[in-house]
Amino acid sequence: MAEHGHGHHGHGGQMTPEQQRQMIEQEIRLARNLGQIKHKIVVMSGKGGVGKSTVAANIAETLQAMGYKTGILDADIHGPNIPKMLGIEMLEEEFNQYQFNIFKEIVEEEIVDSGLSEDEQRQIIEDRKKQYQHSIFPVTTPSGLKVMSMAFLIDSLDRPIIWRGPQKTGAIKQLISDAHWGELDFLVIDNPPGTGDEPLTVLQTIPDADLVLMVTTPNVVSQEDVLKCVKMVELMNIDKIGLIENMAYYICPHCNEKLHIFGEGNGKAFADEMEITYLGDLPIEESVSQSPNENATISVLDPDDEVSKRFKEIVEDIKKEFLE
Repeated sequence: MAEHGHGHHGHGGQMTPEQQRQMIEQEIRLARNLGQIKHKIVVMSGKGGVGKSTVAANIAETLQAMGYKTGILDADIHGPNIPKMLGIEMLEEEFNQYQFNIFKEIVEEEIVDSGLSEDEQRQIIEDRKKQYQHSIFPVTTPSGLKVMSMAFLIDSLDRPIIWRGPQKTGAIKQLISDAHWGELDFLVIDNPPGTGDEPLTVLQTIPDADLVLMVTTPNVVSQEDVLKCVKMVELMNIDKIGLIENMAYYICPHCNEKLHIFGEGNGKAFADEMEITYLGDLPIEESVSQSPNENATISVLDPDDEVSKRFKEIVEDIKKEFLE
């Protein structure tokens, strides 16, 4: 997908006229698609394994359940886990068929029972082919959430994507510019961990993000890495940053005591120290870690669960702190 030359210049680093034209067209598509999205939330973490994708998926499903038209973009090229967490098992061949079916629906809606002649119908088909030639239609879940991920563009779950920087950044930019989201209230972007090419590309491509949401755990190493992420975001003149402390405690199923397995969290103090907004903590729950095996997030499986309730509170806090 991204191997078609994005980021590859002509001799001596100069872009050919054709490459310049393609780049300008992509920027136009990017502006048009992002212009239809009211709010963008970028989810980041300093290191892997802190539950960042779980947070991103649950926030997206919570927003969708609250009546907001929501999409989620899985920007992790090497470990795209969002489809699995949402119960979507779709690889390249099936995804291509999905694209064809969506395009067919769009065209049929326009020409069936329209009374148009065959020539006029053919013209509409050609016009729509041209209109949507660069469009990638996100997959819609049963809840109505729209999903786009690199996982849909590979032909096997065990196939590693071994790409260098320019290919990765080109792929991410293409996913953002060509995904045909339509009108959305929220787009949640799940960034890969760290401060490398992929998160940098997302932040540069979406400079007007309403919130960059950092996910950490009660662990000094995790917090040190988050600090680096916060510094990177601030260097890019983005000051709307929030923090969630995941896996902060465990509620004993026998006595209901709150146990701090990884030590007493200090998320609030950590956020205050970095001068960013603290959005609360989340407990460890077996039901959360098992939810991908049941093909849905905990927010969808059990809206009355402790974690689901916490996500609703966090979303309300996000709206109050960053959107009102």
